[in-house]
Amino acid sequence: MPDKPRKIDLSPEDLKALLERIKPVVSDQDYEAIKAMADTIEALSQVTDQKAASIKKLLNLLFGQKSEKKNKVLPNSGKKNGDNPKPTRKRKGHGRNGASAYTGAKTVVVGHENLKHGDPCPECINGKVYRCKIPQTVVRIVGAPPLQGTVYEMEKLRCNLCGEIFTATPPEDLGTQKYDETAAVTIALLKYANGLPFYRLEQFQASMGIPVPASTQWELVQALGLQAKPLYTEMLIQAAQGRLFHIDDTKGRILSLIKMGETDSGRKGIFTTGILSKMEDRTIVLYFTGRNHAGENMRELLENRIHGLSPPLLMCDALSRNTSEELTVILSNCLTHGRRNFVDVLTSFPEECQFVIETLAKVYHNDQITRDKNMTPEERLAFHQAESKPLMDTLYLWFNKQLDEKHVEPNSGLGKAITYMFNHWKELTRFLETSGAPLDNNICERALKKAIIHRKNSLFYKTENGALIGDIFMSLIQTCTMAGENPFDYLLALHKNPSQVAANPGNWMPWNFRQAIPSPN
Repeated sequence: MPDKPRKIDLSPEDLKALLERIKPVVSDQDYEAIKAMADTIEALSQVTDQKAASIKKLLNLLFGQKSEKKNKVLPNSGKKNGDNPKPTRKRKGHGRNGASAYTGAKTVVVGHENLKHGDPCPECINGKVYRCKIPQTVVRIVGAPPLQGTVYEMEKLRCNLCGEIFTATPPEDLGTQKYDETAAVTIALLKYANGLPFYRLEQFQASMGIPVPASTQWELVQALGLQAKPLYTEMLIQAAQGRLFHIDDTKGRILSLIKMGETDSGRKGIFTTGILSKMEDRTIVLYFTGRNHAGENMRELLENRIHGLSPPLLMCDALSRNTSEELTVILSNCLTHGRRNFVDVLTSFPEECQFVIETLAKVYHNDQITRDKNMTPEERLAFHQAESKPLMDTLYLWFNKQLDEKHVEPNSGLGKAITYMFNHWKELTRFLETSGAPLDNNICERALKKAIIHRKNSLFYKTENGALIGDIFMSLIQTCTMAGENPFDYLLALHKNPSQVAANPGNWMPWNFRQAIPSPN
């Protein structure tokens, strides 16, 4: 059995030098043949590297990428021979939650069966017992269908002589509607916050003996969504005044638009855009599903911006559809996207990519320090200029050297990754020039997971109206989460006070709605 061929890594310069050494000792005919073989091997190597990167991207698209963290893509980074690996730290809690974590649970106070506050101590007799600040707690978790029902049987009595029927009076708190306000809120949260389709909830409820048809679920959430529409409009106006915007797109599906085909301008695409507007004391998250891409949705949003305000910061990836010529913004591009290109070709160019990834890891470490120390935007900018700018300058010079001295083929995977960084260097390093500019767009990508989970589970919206209802709920729920509020409490408060919400939507934002709830008489 022939020996396995030995792999030799030769750079283009090494290959060229080898040919120069061979040329004097072989005939011209043999030299041309050897040169042709060398050129073929070089071309095949480039194609193989590009295909490997493409296959990796395809696998990540199909099955998802577990992690892009440095210790995952470079498991031996920073370790020397003989070093003992650091013990893995277990996260605090290990999945166990204390009683204080159950903020939505009902609290039942159980008094002592024999003693009360101020009673004499039964042990020492002379002392008195006082209530401890921290009580003993026991948490009890019970299961139940998401939607529960109660059948009220009002007794009926009939006179056997005159035939008059006497019916028991229903409980005062029963109301006149079959579905309580909490039902619509629960369905909306299951659907638009957790991606549970109507038909799956219908099947589950039917198996539990409390049927709620999918059509009824839609009627309930549509009515609640239309009540909340003034809030969505108010959020658009307030979000337009933000100082920093994160935007990104993902695919969307609306059956009515798909059946219509392409528009007069030839556009077939349907997108769900996520726009995250950061202000001094709050963050608003907005979703838009339709034909418009992120740049167009951003342009329409900024039409609500007060004239005279300074141009906002805009963080996005380098796709052309994320920007528009009409936008007056300070553009910043996502450094994670630039880094990802090197992660994709790591197996083909391990040493070069390791250098880039480790250098960027130091920049991200510096950014973490600014967060840990709660630095102001101005302090953060000064810190990055002192600590991160030398790192980025070193990286820029290294990129130049690789291309100028022909250490890398421009059309290879590594060459394309370097070229991407060069083409967008100013936007990628905006955090070194502008106060408050972020390093990446990860926060917006995380927010878009709401829409992605919904698309994967429910597959599509049927109409543009259905997409609007979904956008309203996702915007309210995600903004509520960013504000640290309970989405269930928030949507329930909106459902119970429709007239007040319509009259003054600004008083019913996720960060101030509790002050607007009428006090009970």
